[in-house]
Amino acid sequence: MARRTNSSPTGGSPGPRNRTPQPLPRRRRTFGDFAKAFGAFAALLVLLVGVPAALVVAVGRPLPHGAPSLDWLQQEITVGTFIHVLTVIVWFAWAQFAACVLVEMKAALSGVGLPNRVPGSGPSQLLARQLVAALLLVGATAASFTPGLSQLGHGPEAGRQGSVAAAQQTPGLFAQQERAAAGAAAAVAEQAADAASRAASQADGGASARHGDTKFYRIQPPEGRHHDSLWEIAQRHLGDGRRYKEIYELNKDRTQPDGSKLSEASLIRPGWIMEMPGDAHGGELVEMPDAKPGIPEQVRQQIHDYANTGDQRQADGRQGSQSGQGEQSGRSDQDTAQFRVPQQRVGGEHGQEREGASSDEVSVNARDGHGTRSASAGSGSSFGLPDALLGAPLLAAGLLGALGRRRRQALWQSALGAVGGRRGMEPPVPTGSAADAQDALLVGADPEAVRLLDLSLRGLAAALAAESRPLPTVYAAWLGGNGDLHLQLAQPAGKPPAPWRLGQDQTFWMLTRADAERYEEVDTAAPYPGLVSLGTMDDSRLLLNLEAVPGIVSLSGGAADRTGVFASVAAELATNGWSDRMTITLVGFGEDLTPLAPNRLRHLDGVEALVETMEAETRQRRGALGAAGHDSVLTGRTGPAQHTRWAPHLVLLAAEPSPADALRLAELAADAGRLGIGYLVGTESGELPGAAWEMEITSEGRLLAPLLGLELDAQLLPVAQQRAVVELFVEADPEGGPDDPTDSPPFLVDISEQGRPAVYARLVGPYEIIGLDTPEGERSPLLHEALALLLLHREGVHPRVLSSALWPRGVTDDVRDALVERLRGWLGDDPDGTPRLGVDATGRLTLAKSVVSDLDVLRSLYHEATQGRGADSRVVRGRLLTDALVLVRGQLLADRPEGRYGWLTHEIIDAQLPLLVADIGLALSAFHLEKDRAEKAIEALDASMNSAPADERLWNELLRATHATGDEDRVKRLAADLVARSGARGLPPRTEALLDELLPTWRSGTAAVS
Repeated sequence: MARRTNSSPTGGSPGPRNRTPQPLPRRRRTFGDFAKAFGAFAALLVLLVGVPAALVVAVGRPLPHGAPSLDWLQQEITVGTFIHVLTVIVWFAWAQFAACVLVEMKAALSGVGLPNRVPGSGPSQLLARQLVAALLLVGATAASFTPGLSQLGHGPEAGRQGSVAAAQQTPGLFAQQERAAAGAAAAVAEQAADAASRAASQADGGASARHGDTKFYRIQPPEGRHHDSLWEIAQRHLGDGRRYKEIYELNKDRTQPDGSKLSEASLIRPGWIMEMPGDAHGGELVEMPDAKPGIPEQVRQQIHDYANTGDQRQADGRQGSQSGQGEQSGRSDQDTAQFRVPQQRVGGEHGQEREGASSDEVSVNARDGHGTRSASAGSGSSFGLPDALLGAPLLAAGLLGALGRRRRQALWQSALGAVGGRRGMEPPVPTGSAADAQDALLVGADPEAVRLLDLSLRGLAAALAAESRPLPTVYAAWLGGNGDLHLQLAQPAGKPPAPWRLGQDQTFWMLTRADAERYEEVDTAAPYPGLVSLGTMDDSRLLLNLEAVPGIVSLSGGAADRTGVFASVAAELATNGWSDRMTITLVGFGEDLTPLAPNRLRHLDGVEALVETMEAETRQRRGALGAAGHDSVLTGRTGPAQHTRWAPHLVLLAAEPSPADALRLAELAADAGRLGIGYLVGTESGELPGAAWEMEITSEGRLLAPLLGLELDAQLLPVAQQRAVVELFVEADPEGGPDDPTDSPPFLVDISEQGRPAVYARLVGPYEIIGLDTPEGERSPLLHEALALLLLHREGVHPRVLSSALWPRGVTDDVRDALVERLRGWLGDDPDGTPRLGVDATGRLTLAKSVVSDLDVLRSLYHEATQGRGADSRVVRGRLLTDALVLVRGQLLADRPEGRYGWLTHEIIDAQLPLLVADIGLALSAFHLEKDRAEKAIEALDASMNSAPADERLWNELLRATHATGDEDRVKRLAADLVARSGARGLPPRTEALLDELLPTWRSGTAAVS
C-alpha cells in the first residue's frame, strides 16, 4: 500500500501520553539461533572436555607421580622430551582457555559490567566470548553480552549505537560509548570493504521505501539489560543494521506518544513508534491503515496519530534544525542528549559597573558566551576589526599573551647579544591587517577568564590528589555567561571536592566564578590540557577535551570552513594558558602557523608520515603506561612524575585520508583516549571509518553534531586572520623578524628650549601631568588612564581598544564617545586651533606633538646621545645621558591605583623601560671610564639598577668599574653580593667568566667574605 499523506497543517490531534508502555511479545528465536547454540556447545565440549581427555589418554596425567629431582636436567633430550614439553604448553593453553570461558560465562550470566580480562589471553578470550555468546543466544541474557555475537563484524556504528542505547537507562553514558569505541577498530576493515555493497543496499532500500507500503514498529521493552536500538531494528526488519539511518531520517523530531522526540539516532525508548521503510519485513510490524489483529485500541490510536505527523515533520522539522529554533540538538530532551548546555545560576554579574566609572557611564557586561565585546559590537560598529578574533576571548587571550612573551624574548635576546654596536630596541609597529588583528586581540581577549580557568582546573587536580582520588574523565567544559565553569564528565565520579559541587546531574561538576576567584596558584600539572574552544551555544562557550574522545572526531564541510576550524583549534592549543606541555601535529594545513609556537606546533607533509609517527608513539605510550602501572594519562598526571610525563599529543588532519590510511588511523585511535592522544580529522563526504564523534561546519559558521546534541556558533580563524596573526609573530621573532630592526623611537621630541611641550606627563615614577587642570569628579581617573594609554601608543589607539582597556566588562558606544569628547575637551587645542586629540586616516585616536611624556623625552635623549649630535661630540653625549638618567624616578606609573591599568599586562613597556634605563647607565658608565672616572661610572650604574636590578649587563659593568678602582676587597664584597643574589641558580656563565678574569680567587674568597 502506498504511503499515506496528510495535508493538515497540524497533523491531527495529539494522542494520549503513555508513560507506561504496553508489554509486547518477546522476539522468537530462529532455527539458526539454535543451530549456532548447538555448534557452540559442541565446540566448548570438545575444547573443555575432549582436549584434556585426549591428553590423558595419549600422554598421561599432567601431574607428576612424585617430587622431581635434579637428575632429569642431565638426561639426554629425546623425542619424548619434546612431546612432554609440548604437552605442558597445551595444558597451559587449555587452562587459560578454560579460565576465559569461566570469566565470560560469569559476566554473561550475571549481566553486570564487562568481563574481566584474562592476562595474555588475547584471541583465546575472544573465541571464548563468541562461543559463550552463541550458546546463550537463545536466552535473555545473551542480548546483554558485550560484545554479543550479533555485533561481531559490524561497523563502528554498531558498537556505538548498542552502547548508547544501553546507556539511556543507566548513568555513565560516555563510558558506554568509550567501551564501544575500543572495539570499533576491529570492525572498520569490514565496514570499508562493504562500502560499495552498503551503498547499493541503501539505494535499493530507499527505492523500496518510496514505492512500498508504510509500516510501523513499536519499540520493545528491555529484555534483561538489553535495550532495543535502531541498529538491531534495521538488522531484523531490513536485513542490514547499517540502514538504521533510514529509520532515523523517517522519524527524527516527530512527537512520540510520551511527548518527547527522537533527537539521537540511537537513543530510543520503549513505547515509541518508528515508521519503517516500505521493504521492512517481520511479524512485529504493523501496516497502515489495516491494524494487526491483537493490537490494543490505545496502541492503534497512537500509531494513527503518529502517522499523521510524518508530513508535518518534513515541512518544518528540517527548518527548525537549520534555524536553531527547534527543540532538537538535545535541548528539548534533556535525558537523552549527550552534550547539554548546563543550567545557569540566577543572578550573574551582568550589568555591573566597574568601580570608578561615573553614574551616567553605565557599562554593559558583554563578556558573554560569544566573546569579550563592548556593546558596540551589537550595533554593528566594529570599525573594520575582524569579528573572528573579537568573538574568541580565550583564543585572543592566548595569542596576545604569546605575542607579548615573544616580543619580550626578542628584546632580551637582542640586549644580551649586542656586541660592539647598538641593538634594535623598538619592535616594529604593525600596519594594515596586522594592526587590525592586534587591535582585535586587545579588544576580544579575556585574560581573566583564562587565569580563572587555569586556577580552577589545577585546584581541582590538587584537591583530588589530596584525597587520593583519580581525575575523572572530562569530555567537555562549559564557560557560562556569568563566569561559572561546568565540567561534563564521561561518567559519574562521586561528589566533587569543595568548592566544586554537583551540577544539574551526576555527570556535571560546577564551580562558580566567585569560588574560582578565591583559588590560589598551586604547583600541580595541568589536568586537562586538551580542552579547546569550539564555539558557543546560547550564552555558554564549549571547550571540547580532544585527548579524551574515545576515537576520532571527524569534521565535514567546505574546505575553507574546515580550515577555519582547524586553524582556530591549532592556534588556541598552541597558545592557551591552561596547558603545560603538548605536541600538536598539523597535516594538510597550517604550515604557516608554526611561528605561533615552534615548540608545540609540528607540521608533517602527508598522512603516511603521520601514521608512521603515531604508530611509534602509540607503542611507546602504551609501554610507558604499563611500566608505570597507570590505567591512563589522567592517573599519571597526579603521580610523582606529573611534571615530566603524560603530555598530550593532538593530531589535526585537515585533508581527508585514503580508505587504507583511515583504517590505520582508526586502529590507532581506538585506544587513544587512554593514552592522551586526540585526533581531529577532516572529511569531504562526512563518512569516516572509525569516527567516534561526527561534526559538520556549515558555510554560515554553524558547527553541527546532531548525534551529540550540539549546534554551535563555531569559533573560526579564517585565512586572512591567520596571515595577519602570523605576521605579528614573525615580526616579533628575534631570529625570523626584520633583518634591520630599528633603534629609533616611534616618536622623537624636540629637546631644545624651543621644543617645550604644551602638556607634559610624567609616567616614569608617580603619575603627574603638567599643563592641564585636574578634572573634577569621578571622571578624573578615567581621563588620566586614557591619556596614559595614548601616550604609550603614539602610533594611535583604536576606539574599541580604548574602551575595552578602560571598561573590560564592556561599554556602550555613547559612553565611549562621551569619554573621548571629554578627553578632547580636557586636552584642548594648539594655538593654531588644531585639537590635541585627533583621528588618523584609519580611525585611530592620536595625540598632537605638543602632548609629550617623560618616556618620550627619555627615548629622544638616548637616541640623540647615541645616534644624533652626541655620536660626534663627547661633551654633548655626556650631558644628554646625564639628563636622561635624571628623568628616571622609579617604575612606570608607580602609584597607579589597584584594579586599574589592567591593559598594561598586554604591553611590553615593562620590559622596554628597564632595558632603556640599563642602556643609558651602560653608556654613561662607558663615558666616565674613558676618562678613568670609576666612581662616576659606579654612581651611574647604581642609579640604573634602581629600575633594572636584574640586568646582567649592569652587574658585569659594575664589576669592571669596581675593579678599575684598584680596591680588591671591594671587588670581593661585590662578588659575594652577586653570589648571594644568584641563589641556587648560580651565577650566569658570562659573569663567572668575568670574575675568573678579574678576580681568579673569587670562588674561595667569596666564601671567606660571607
